[in-house]
Amino acid sequence: MTSTVGTRDFLLPDLGEGLSEAEIVQWRVAVGDVVTVDQSVVEVETAKAVVDVPCPYPGRVVALHGAEGEVRPVGQPLITIAPLDGGDAPDPHATYREEERAGSGNVLIGYGTGHGGPGRRRRRPRLAVAPEPATSARPDPPAAAGSGQSGAPVQAAAAGPSAVPVPSTETALSDGAAPLVISPIVRRLARERGVDLASLRGTGPGGVIRRADVEFAADAPAARLAAVPDAPDPHGGATSATRVGPAPVAHAGSAPAADGDVVIPLTGIRRVIADKLSRSRREIPEVTIWVDVDATGLLETRAAINAATPDAPVSVLALLARICLSGLRKYPQLNAHVDTEGQRIVQFAGVHLGIAAQTDRGLVVPVLRDAQRLTTGELAAALAETTAAARAGTLPPARLTGGTFTLNNYGVFGVDGSTPIINYPEAALLGVGRIVDKPWVVDGQLAVRKVTQLSLTFDHRVCDGGVAGGFLRHVADCVERPALLIANV
Repeated sequence: MTSTVGTRDFLLPDLGEGLSEAEIVQWRVAVGDVVTVDQSVVEVETAKAVVDVPCPYPGRVVALHGAEGEVRPVGQPLITIAPLDGGDAPDPHATYREEERAGSGNVLIGYGTGHGGPGRRRRRPRLAVAPEPATSARPDPPAAAGSGQSGAPVQAAAAGPSAVPVPSTETALSDGAAPLVISPIVRRLARERGVDLASLRGTGPGGVIRRADVEFAADAPAARLAAVPDAPDPHGGATSATRVGPAPVAHAGSAPAADGDVVIPLTGIRRVIADKLSRSRREIPEVTIWVDVDATGLLETRAAINAATPDAPVSVLALLARICLSGLRKYPQLNAHVDTEGQRIVQFAGVHLGIAAQTDRGLVVPVLRDAQRLTTGELAAALAETTAAARAGTLPPARLTGGTFTLNNYGVFGVDGSTPIINYPEAALLGVGRIVDKPWVVDGQLAVRKVTQLSLTFDHRVCDGGVAGGFLRHVADCVERPALLIANV
């Protein structure tokens, strides 16, 4: 990647554990805007969260690399900045850390320092992307397969306010040029799944081939592939082969296809959810057991705690988390995962408790690290803060990974029971149904009690039914008689 003298390329930084790419959701700036240190320039969606990415140095925006909806790999340019004062620019090939030092020197991974002002944000009309003319002052041919090049910026400022042209899909196919592939991740996926990129019609901006196009071509039956018309040759004939590519993908919110179908690409967090759940079902021999319990005593205990500490109320979920921690201390086999490559079971010393939370972006599982060290009051406060941040989409990616056991309160959806899928690569998950009035026998007499159903889904490789049943029974006993927790604290 080269840059004009005096400009700086800000590369997409590492946004969290195991994340190698991010999808551009919305540009916060346009070509020609002036940005300040740590000003947010783009909102991106990773496999874990939606985050704002700040630029670590000031200047004028001369190019934006990537269109909204495009997936960019970590380490590739996001934005090109030119200094305002004409001073010396850093080495354009400097690493992200060198660029970071050249700017604020205090940029967090994926986040700013928080003190940067909004700067001057002049919204200009988005520049149109036109087909590339035959004579171009600075041609930008598509990168060769496997080269790792990132392609041309979507918007750029050169002699005037014009866009760097991107060849259309039809031009690329008819001229026999290389397919429009910007992301090396897409090329790798195509190689792994045996998809010929030259046969695809890209659905991205300017005809760029995206991950969804490759996956569609690899997975969809031939009946759903749309034939690309033969391109005429200069002598009036047709090309010898008819290229076949995926039909255009309908995006969420767009008008449905003529037959009434709506195709929603699996991207961002939805793709990660699908991948993890599918892998969990493929690899984990899971078993679900359940028991109905009388939660009247648990609710009475919660009311007593909150009456004594009205300024720091405790939720039912916090008490269930405390009970789970007690059970995992007694049955550590369930606080583990199976290392299939190493052929071993790893039992964790600390409990990194995941809490399943439904958000507008889908189901996420934020993690409370070393939850066993927290008091019940601290658990309640941490749960309230974490779930609120998850629903607001402000949790950093690191807070959404590394769990060792998950608590899932599906009772909030008004259901009694479930057989949930284990949050891979964990070994167990406790589910809690709604608490409702039901007839219950107490001391030989029929009474109306607050009853709920508890379910435990566990990996049968880490333990047998005796351990799993013992854990679930311990949790049920503590729900029915919370005083038992004192013996285990």
